Amino acid sequence: MVLNRRLYRLAGLDGNPHPVLDTPYESIDAAMKAAKNWCRNQGFGNSCLHGGIGVEVLTSTGDWRTIRYPSSCLNNGLSL
Repeated sequence: MVLNRRLYRLAGLDGNPHPVLDTPYESIDAAMKAAKNWCRNQGFGNSCLHGGIGVEVLTSTGDWRTIRYPSSCLNNGLSL
């Protein structure tokens, strides 16, 4: 039996891998914990986490897909 193992990574506002936290994570929780710790150590609290860090998952085809966008990408001031 082959187990499908998901890998996650953190991305910046530009959609590229995060310049510091670009490493594979075994779970969304592990990725978010690393991001929270990094933000805290940079003196940002959780503000940079909510504003500038997204989460991507590695698909079975080898592509990265964004599954959690940085909230600042979603709050761009546009109204429909």
